[in-house]
Amino acid sequence: MKLIISPAIVLHHTNYGEADRIVTLLTPDYGRIKGFARSARKSRKRFGASLEMFAEVILHWTQRPGSDLASLREAELVRLRTGLRRDLETLALAGYGCELTGALFDDTVGAAETFTLLQAFLDHLDDEGFSAEARLLLEMRLLSQAGYVPHLQHCALCNAALPSGPVGFSAMRGGSLCNACGGRAADLHIDRMTLGTLGRILQTPVDRFDGFRLSPLSRSEGLAVAADALQCHLPGPLKSQSFMIDLNLNL
Repeated sequence: MKLIISPAIVLHHTNYGEADRIVTLLTPDYGRIKGFARSARKSRKRFGASLEMFAEVILHWTQRPGSDLASLREAELVRLRTGLRRDLETLALAGYGCELTGALFDDTVGAAETFTLLQAFLDHLDDEGFSAEARLLLEMRLLSQAGYVPHLQHCALCNAALPSGPVGFSAMRGGSLCNACGGRAADLHIDRMTLGTLGRILQTPVDRFDGFRLSPLSRSEGLAVAADALQCHLPGPLKSQSFMIDLNLNL
């Protein structure tokens, strides 16, 4: 079997038996992979701390035809990101980012842009800690990369210009809605300034997280838009979301 070597970010791991570990990782060229690391919790030479959550590594593995699990042979640690454990808020957001990325993207080959986005997100949290802006940037950019970003600047149904002031919004119906298409009856109403801010966010480089400071209204409404859109496309509630709710970080 051919040995494959690639950068990777650890999204999740589960201990198996006395010393083994099952690990889910994101790679830029092979998408999301799930692998079995034999004796990972004992072998300092082959793995050490490199299979901990959020770690960035150079991964060595083989893939047996027909097997769901890759065989992880070795991992060289690039960055451990210990700053993500500085407080519960930062840890919770980092875990949410990894779980959300894994839920939206399968093992399809070619995830370079998503890898760059998650890498920059985790590096930002590692250096700067928790922020609602970082969460919103990640969510909107992941929605865009997955092809799920809602219509923001024009009516999703008729493409008409939107009224001034609060605009009806329904991700299930495609996004922003003019009054003629039922905008007044929508559960969410989002200020036009917030919609403009979200549009500008999607035009910024995916690896840029520094320097974003949003108003309380734009933060809360932007997160509501992202949550509504994600709910339409996620297979179910994420485990990390309950932790975010417990820490009062869901808004």
